[in-house]
Amino acid sequence: MFMRILNRTEEAVICILLVLTTLLVFVDVVMRFGFNTGFMWSQELTLHMSGWFVLFGASYGLKVGSHIGMDSFVKLFSRNVRRILTAAAAILAIVYCCLILYGSWIYLKKMKLIGIDLEDLPIPTWLAHGMLIVGFMFLNIRLLIILWSVITGDADSFKHADEAKESMELAEDITKEEAIS
Repeated sequence: MFMRILNRTEEAVICILLVLTTLLVFVDVVMRFGFNTGFMWSQELTLHMSGWFVLFGASYGLKVGSHIGMDSFVKLFSRNVRRILTAAAAILAIVYCCLILYGSWIYLKKMKLIGIDLEDLPIPTWLAHGMLIVGFMFLNIRLLIILWSVITGDADSFKHADEAKESMELAEDITKEEAIS
């Protein structure tokens, strides 16, 4: 149940941010080049929405395995050694995310105490940058899931995109199509 809510929330936020960012940039470009005007705040809002999008996307990338993996060295080892290396990498990544979370908490607390707003929008800086906490919490959850799947033996490495394999499959498909033509 928790994971389903987490997945749906992540996907919904990514979709909404992608659509809103695209629409905002499109409208701003039309306004600037078509009517020689624009919104003063659009660039700052686009920048912050992109930051939120990147942090949610990093977490989602761990879930679906869309990150590129540098695993040629790790693949040389047996399954048990791969599990140990993957667990160590997950633990190090969790420690890193926790350090970023701690630093983000201190930063956001100071921004709230100072009471600074964004330059072009009447939004408190701590609120706009609060994605640091949310994004790295999501990353930590995904890393803990990966670590658990390695511990239980369900996985022996991070799930990732294999671009070389995908490229070879595309090349074979093109070769087959050319042979048919």
